[in-house]
Amino acid sequence: MGERQSDEERQAESRRILERVERDSESLLFRSAARAKDHFTATEAEGEDWTELWGRRIARVLALVAAILLIGWLILYLSSSGS
Repeated sequence: MGERQSDEERQAESRRILERVERDSESLLFRSAARAKDHFTATEAEGEDWTELWGRRIARVLALVAAILLIGWLILYLSSSGS
């Protein structure tokens, strides 16, 4: 069997792992935020007709508002039906 790691080596390895996880999760958060911004501003539609571009933007914002309202309504409905 191999030699056991010392406490210092295990702590150093744990710190490296935690730092890598923190760095990866931060970059994932920033990438997700950038993708959401690109989606709602319809950047994939650049160069197309301006009416189609603004139509996509308006539709996506309205869909987000509708989803938020539906989630709010569901929460209110579920909280009131239990009483």
